[in-house]
Order: sequence, then C-alpha cells, then structure tokens
Amino acid sequence: MNDKNTLKGTTTVGITCKDGVVFATERRASMGNLVAHKVAEKIFKIDDHIATTIAGSVADAQSLMKYISAEVVLYKMRNGERISIESAAALSANILHSSRFYPFFVQTLIGGVDDDGAKIYSLDPAGGMIKDKFVSTGSGSPFAYGVLEDRYTDDIYVEEGVDIAIRAIKSAMERDTYSGNGILIAIVTEEEGYRMFDEDEVQKRLKEII
Repeated sequence: MNDKNTLKGTTTVGITCKDGVVFATERRASMGNLVAHKVAEKIFKIDDHIATTIAGSVADAQSLMKYISAEVVLYKMRNGERISIESAAALSANILHSSRFYPFFVQTLIGGVDDDGAKIYSLDPAGGMIKDKFVSTGSGSPFAYGVLEDRYTDDIYVEEGVDIAIRAIKSAMERDTYSGNGILIAIVTEEEGYRMFDEDEVQKRLKEII
C-alpha cells in the first residue's frame, strides 16, 4: 500500500467525557520514508452530533466517510430523528464488513453525543466494533496510550479531555516517525454539537500544558 493514496502510520485519539467526546490527530501523511503531506485531514464531521477519525488509505477513508454521511442523512429523513451513536457505529461496521471483495484499509473511530450520553467506538477494517472510554489508533498509539492510561478518569469533562488528547498526540509525535506536522482537535457536545478547533486555539492550549 505504498501508493499516493496511502496514509502510513498516523496517530488518532478519542476520549469519552461526561459532557461529550474529544477527538485528536496529528497531520502527517507518509509514503514509506517520504513525508507526502503535512496538512492531512484525519477528523471528519458526519453530523452535528457525530464525528470520526481515520487511519489508513486516504482513498478508502474518503469513500467510507461519504458512505457513512449519506446513510446518516437517509436515516434522519426516513425516521425523522437523528441516529444514535451506537446505530451509526453499527451501520459503519456493516459497510466495512460487507465490503470483503473490496476491503477498506482503514481503522476508524466514531463517536459523539446522543440521548444516552457520550460514546466512542473503534472499528477495524473487517467491521469489528468495540465501545471504549478512550482509544488510540495508528503507529503512534503505544505512546499515546501511555498518556491516556496515566491521565484518564471517568469523571473528566471535555475541557480537561482536550488537554489530555493534546498531550497524547504530542507524545506520539515526539517518538513516532510517521506522526507529526501539527495537531487537529475536534469536540462534540450536546450544547455545541461538533466543533473543530482552529490552529490558534490548538497552539494556545499546547503552550499552556507544556
């Protein structure tokens, strides 16, 4: 998978908080030893209450995001209500599992806030679906997990979760060759819905926690 459509490596983080979820990724896209792109987008808005992260093939990830977004819109049109996070994750898992003749080479985190609270699920390329309180994917995940295991507690709020996510991605960027070139942060809360932090916000938070 060393073609122009491949993201090798990557670090993504998802954290479930009492009032929402936090997603974070770095921005490097690599092909072998080449840093192919320094501004890769790895967090996607699916709906006002759902977001995802991706690690893997760029082309496959873009196609998968389009499929998921379309299905979520269709669900809302047919049922007159927003889809639950669990249903969105199950739908995504079914898409992955049913594509065995053209597998999606991606690892995905999907999460957000619904009537039952905040949730995050991790999905593997075969359609496996696991709910977790915090999770990291990609080549930098062992370094990110060191921070997550040390700092996560069940009673954190999004404000604190953002700092933990930044620390986790920063740790991965310092040790993983395939992770780097900046940090993306997005949150989903019942009050705000989906919000992506701008670069100035991320840099300010980064300076505050160093």
